[in-house]
Amino acid sequence: KFFTSPDERILKIRKLFELNNTIIQSISILAFAILVFDLGFREEVHSGIVGKLYFSLLLILSFGYIIRLFSKAEKFRLARLFVEICIILFLVFASLVNFQIIELDNTLTIGNLQVKAFFVNLLVFVLFLIELSKLALNANQLRIHPAMVFILSFLLVILVGTVLLSLPNATVNGISFIDALFTSTSAVCVTGLIVLDTSSDFTFLGQFIIMMLFQIGGLGMMTFTSFFGFFFKGSYSLQNQLFLKDYINEENIGAINSTLLKIILFTLLTEGVAALMITSVIDSNLFENKGDQLFFSVFHAISGFCNAGFSTLGNGLYEAGFREEYTVHLIISFAIILGGIGFPVVLGYYTYLKHVLVGTKKLITGEEDYKHVPRVANVNIRLIVYTTMILLVVGFVTYWVFESEHTLKGLSGYGKFVTAFFGSVTPRTAGFNTVDMSALAMPTVLIYLILMWIGASPGSTGGGLKTSTIAVAVLNAISIAKGKNRVEVFKRQISNETLRKAFAVILLSFLVIGLGVFLVLLLDPELPLISVAFEIFSAFSTVGLSLGITGDLSTGSKIIVSIIMFLGRVGTLTVLIAFIQKARTLRYKYPEEGVFIT
Repeated sequence: KFFTSPDERILKIRKLFELNNTIIQSISILAFAILVFDLGFREEVHSGIVGKLYFSLLLILSFGYIIRLFSKAEKFRLARLFVEICIILFLVFASLVNFQIIELDNTLTIGNLQVKAFFVNLLVFVLFLIELSKLALNANQLRIHPAMVFILSFLLVILVGTVLLSLPNATVNGISFIDALFTSTSAVCVTGLIVLDTSSDFTFLGQFIIMMLFQIGGLGMMTFTSFFGFFFKGSYSLQNQLFLKDYINEENIGAINSTLLKIILFTLLTEGVAALMITSVIDSNLFENKGDQLFFSVFHAISGFCNAGFSTLGNGLYEAGFREEYTVHLIISFAIILGGIGFPVVLGYYTYLKHVLVGTKKLITGEEDYKHVPRVANVNIRLIVYTTMILLVVGFVTYWVFESEHTLKGLSGYGKFVTAFFGSVTPRTAGFNTVDMSALAMPTVLIYLILMWIGASPGSTGGGLKTSTIAVAVLNAISIAKGKNRVEVFKRQISNETLRKAFAVILLSFLVIGLGVFLVLLLDPELPLISVAFEIFSAFSTVGLSLGITGDLSTGSKIIVSIIMFLGRVGTLTVLIAFIQKARTLRYKYPEEGVFIT
């Protein structure tokens, strides 16, 4: 009666589900917009007509998700089906509680919000991110260079963060556009340099926005959107796969989704375990309530893993009462190391461990003989691990020696060990401080400059020159000194392309840092040279440590430091690749001629 043919019936039903998906997408964006308005401009949250509209949209959204469950065009795996059902139940429950159909008395708060309201708002943010992720999967259709997409994704998040931090309720006494831009850039680029006190100048909303910015910035916007887009869409196009293959350094196209899943799970697991450990060992008397203690733990766990260096304490971890929490410092140190060592290293050793466990189990049960898998830890992974260990040991020993009569003086044995260890970890793009930075001895400051310049490892949440780059440069210098015509390590030969990239990155880093120091001194000539150099090294390597001049920078200097933070996070070589047209295959070769190098 309603359809003239079965084909028309299928077409109409398909259009109905497409309309439903469009409605879900529109309502998610609208609910997020209302959430931003409600939290950012109003004094009473989720009250009056705006609050009723907000929760009505959530109820409609739950019905949209229910309808989508019956769509045959969607690929519902068990994990996605479970997540979508949980979303539906949570949305319905939140709406019924708000309309007082279900009574729920909960006095526990996080910031200025009740726990139930906090988690509802967090869910709305996640739903908005999911719908945004689906749209982001079409980014490769813009036909621009993948490096440009990478750069634009960071710029977009920085601009959105600037707008959100400019909301009236995000700060206590307001914020200028330049300060909001600087803070957003520092958070997205996981640097940690601040021109306003995160603890006193930003409200709970502002602190939460900063936390979300460095969480997204630490992993990269494309990592988030690609994972959520695939999980809630069910498939990648070939264009998506080719784009993501280069972005996450995955050689096997078929393993892209698995790699993204492992990255997200490892991140959430590490941050979750770190947050729980901090909550369990820290003195609860330092906080007004359990909600503040929980937020402190989560904030610093994420900030540590992402090597962001942001803290909700006025003096960082050197705050009175917190500076003696050495076990907390140790937990954050290991979170920093795991975040900064790089996902390729973690995934490589995960593969190796999985092979050992599965192979051992098959050997014990008699299924098959144990099979050795060679090169699980390849040259890249081994170079990163060895270089990281060397830098940690050198940093620890030099800090212990040079600071024995300065910042380590008067501490207990355990306190000296943890402080020295933390002091060797934090300049590797982390940016936390457990001591008074102005009290550091000059040799320690110089060692910090070197450690900050080297930074973390490739494929990690940190910045800097990268451990593999400096390792390749050192190996090349040793090889030249020995009279070799190639660079060899671990019975492998390093390719010429790798050598060229390493020295290009080193040259570009010196150019950017040198130009940054020159321009800041030109605009603020009254600042000490060593403090400016420390600031620029910290900005380029996305560290966040400072000798106390960040708040004294002029507007022009803040813009320069913001640009340097951005270049340090996305990579100077990436910027060049994005803007310079790739040369065609050279079908000729000029005669070789030497140039004197001494």
